[in-house]
Amino acid sequence: MLDQSNELNAWDRDHFFHPSSHMGTHARGESPNRIMAGGEGVYVTDRQGKRSLDAFAGLYCVNVGYGRTEIAEAIARQAHELAYYHAYVGHGTEASIRLAKMIIDRAPEGMSRVYFGLSGSDANETNIKLIWYYNNVLGRPEKKKIISRWRGYHGSGVMTGSLTGLALFHNAFDLPRAPVLHTEAPYYFRRADRSMSEEQFAQHCADKLEEMILAEGPETVAAFIGEPILGTGGIVPPPAGYWEKIQAVLKKYDVLLVADEVVTGFGRLGTMFGSDHYGMKPDLITIAKGLTSAYAPLSGVIVGEDMWKVLVDGSDKLGSLGHGWTYSAHPICAAAGIANLELIDTLGLVDNAGATGGYFLSELRAALGDHAHVGEVRGEGLLAAVEFVEDKDDRKFFEASKKIGPQVAAALAERGVIGRAMPEGDILGFAPPLCLTKAEADTVVAATADAVKAVFAGN
Repeated sequence: MLDQSNELNAWDRDHFFHPSSHMGTHARGESPNRIMAGGEGVYVTDRQGKRSLDAFAGLYCVNVGYGRTEIAEAIARQAHELAYYHAYVGHGTEASIRLAKMIIDRAPEGMSRVYFGLSGSDANETNIKLIWYYNNVLGRPEKKKIISRWRGYHGSGVMTGSLTGLALFHNAFDLPRAPVLHTEAPYYFRRADRSMSEEQFAQHCADKLEEMILAEGPETVAAFIGEPILGTGGIVPPPAGYWEKIQAVLKKYDVLLVADEVVTGFGRLGTMFGSDHYGMKPDLITIAKGLTSAYAPLSGVIVGEDMWKVLVDGSDKLGSLGHGWTYSAHPICAAAGIANLELIDTLGLVDNAGATGGYFLSELRAALGDHAHVGEVRGEGLLAAVEFVEDKDDRKFFEASKKIGPQVAAALAERGVIGRAMPEGDILGFAPPLCLTKAEADTVVAATADAVKAVFAGN
């Protein structure tokens, strides 16, 4: 295995273009690579035989855990029966139709149809086009601007990368592009005015949104997109009252709400959708990751009933919708989705995410909350983050060059647990599979506390 692994490592550095990686250090062999080989439950194993507890579920996505034969068998059966047929011009398969019904049965009230893609990025591209189409059908060609938030993550395409509010995804790509705008992030820990209560800060965010809409002209603003809880931007739950106040502004100016539930959909917050958790009433919902637990690539746009009626009217006026992906509603991916949603139900993973998530967060806070360099331990359901600061009392942040977050993530990995160093801050993130047990949560907490101790002993 060693010789083969050495050969694979060489091929990896010579031929494989990795996403979201430092191209130079990887190609030159200056940064580590890891070739994964297997997984079971919350654990993954690499080709060297090292077993790690994956406390980030891949990229927030392996919700049911690794090694679920039920999903693998569903994929195989579908591949043997019908590996592919397109969904254009009214075509479908039993798998795609059944999955659409299952999603609507679980979706928040008022949702109507599901449009399938392959990734969260392409789903948000679909959202943008549907928003523009919708306003054209209504005779409002000027109402096209979409407001996102700083630190939000909505994809890596040209327009979805523009929606994303993180500099890493804009640098040297000529992004963001019009007509995308960004407003205040609902990041209470980093509020400029520390005297504000959560309620006051939520009102401040709503006021800033309203100011932007008025400055741009309500007749030009089409939609607002937001994750129920900020994900890649730091795993940041919204301040108390935030979504209620934001939705009041959107309703006042006839602005659509897009709930990006790529991370939060299908149980991660202890509810089937994050919109349920925070009382959101979206017009469009973006889904991906937890839809198949990443056993196959699949995403979707869930369209609300009111918006659907306008789209139908548009088709009657304009003819067939000129939008589609070759692999929309791919039957193999849909079969994976059906088996995955069935497992989420039978294993009680939504309830487990709430119960075990609450335990995990409380134990993280008990272990690290009083540490001199831990500014905040936060989370909701099975999402959690630890943010490190140089001075806790003054809320002074470390210089980015010190790379405290990456150091802690690396020390954690050495101890057999995978967390994620989040961008734009020294933040260690967790998003374990929804099947995590309390004993496994204890393992993550103990390893994290040990990793933090080791890093700060050397700094």
